[in-house]
Amino acid sequence: MTLTFYDCSTAPSPRRAKIALLEKGLDFDTIEIDLRSGEQMGEAFRAINPQCTVPALKLDDGTVLTDNHGILAWLEAAHPEPPLLGTTPIEKADVMSWVTRCEFEGLLAVAEVVRNFAPQMKGRALTGPVDFDQIPALVERGIKRIAAFWDVLEERLDDREYVAGDHFSAADITALVAVDFSKVARQRPGEDKTNIWRWREAMNARESVAATNFA
Repeated sequence: MTLTFYDCSTAPSPRRAKIALLEKGLDFDTIEIDLRSGEQMGEAFRAINPQCTVPALKLDDGTVLTDNHGILAWLEAAHPEPPLLGTTPIEKADVMSWVTRCEFEGLLAVAEVVRNFAPQMKGRALTGPVDFDQIPALVERGIKRIAAFWDVLEERLDDREYVAGDHFSAADITALVAVDFSKVARQRPGEDKTNIWRWREAMNARESVAATNFA
């Protein structure tokens, strides 16, 4: 099977899918899409993913999966080991619950700050083919949301090795990408968030994480 992964190594969203691919031990070709130059908006990439976003994963039959959730669902079905969405019904529910929380309360809160503040995001406050203006007031709200999420994650990781279940999962992937991406928003967890930093340091022992760490 030949897989082609459309990536941007400096962006948080494709990093989630790339970690999952590496955890599954799959071989894949990588094509870098230069988001800074707007390559994702060009006709060549639109033909691959009309949503103008990365990640995208092209399968050997030509099917293109165009978001993290679709890619992860395919990976779990086609390559179930090691599981990233849990094994038992309860664990699967727990993992998905925390994937959702880490994405919406953490990762998207960070994106809210970055995309409504960064000058290079002017007119591009949301990903996708439609241009949206920045809303400066959302920066303040995003900062508050991030702080609230750090409290939630800190409490969750008290006496826990992983965010959900007893094994590394998609919940850990989403949470660690949120923690790392928060550096761009200048809203990293404080030194008092000792559980978060203990967990984040432990994540570096995984080859998939170390290989995709932001510079």
